[in-house]
Amino acid sequence: MTSVPISEMNDRARDIFRLVVEGYLGTGTPVASRALSQMVNLSSASIRHVMQELEEMGLLAAPHVSAGRMPTEHGLRIFVDGMMQVAQPSAEERRAIEQQVTETGPIEDALAATTAVLSGLSACAGMVLVPKHETVLRQFSFVPLGVSGPQGIGQALAVLVGADGSVENRIVDLPSGVSPVTLTEAGNYISARLAGLTLREAQERLAQELAQDRQTLDDVARNLVERGLASWSNDAADHPVLIVRGQANLIDEHVSADLERVRQLLEDLEGKQEISRLMEGALAASATKIFIGSENKLFSLSGSSVIAAPYRNGEGRVVGVVGVIGPTRLNYARVIPMVDFTAQTLSRLMR
Repeated sequence: MTSVPISEMNDRARDIFRLVVEGYLGTGTPVASRALSQMVNLSSASIRHVMQELEEMGLLAAPHVSAGRMPTEHGLRIFVDGMMQVAQPSAEERRAIEQQVTETGPIEDALAATTAVLSGLSACAGMVLVPKHETVLRQFSFVPLGVSGPQGIGQALAVLVGADGSVENRIVDLPSGVSPVTLTEAGNYISARLAGLTLREAQERLAQELAQDRQTLDDVARNLVERGLASWSNDAADHPVLIVRGQANLIDEHVSADLERVRQLLEDLEGKQEISRLMEGALAASATKIFIGSENKLFSLSGSSVIAAPYRNGEGRVVGVVGVIGPTRLNYARVIPMVDFTAQTLSRLMR
């Protein structure tokens, strides 16, 4: 099997390839040469010859003998990246999305409602990665748990007071040699030097300060300060907030022939953790990202595609990702700009 860029294919091969892909995406079934002969001025025999060449290139596949051809995942990628003509959302679709974005009420409600509408319009499952709530530090302290022994205190309660008055606690395992005095010193350091910063900003500032002046804290207190801040950031990273709507859209008229694929996909969505990590991978993207089938190992069994686009806050910083997940035969030309428009709409909400 060889892989040939679209630019090196002749016009006849490009036309037939495009028609096969568009036909498959529209019906979900392989496209036969007889159907194509009604669209191009070629005999069925000539079309079959071209389709065979495209199959040898790895762009088309024949699932059954004499059943026509369908695009491979590689063929879909070539089509999406180099041949597809996108169709912008209609005025009605734009209104349906914009109506769910309101500045009143919890932001999570607007995100969930917008995701549900996107799911209905795209006939896929809609997903949105909710921006993590970034607590701004006001005060930080350590409360010892247990009595100090020869090796110091084993655990402490790290208490974070946010600028909004919220109070959060975490149990922190302490390094050897920590005394009550060290706990007080570390808490005072965080409160005095890092107040007014988010946890992410506090960790960055801490790394800079300790790198410039290692005498600011002794090694034990330094370790304690780093552990205290990390207890929050690690917790947030392990528990991303992913809202999924419209899983029922994944069960359509073609599902009876592919029950195992759909079962696997629904299991992936139920777990959310791996899907969340995939969505987080789009946080660094400047535009819409498209994951097709086994290009991502998560979908090696379910054969699914994800279209995801980042949305931003008023400062232009990416804070979340919105997207859809569905079978690889979804209508990319229509859904990609729809996801992109939804991301733009959510960005306006965040300003």
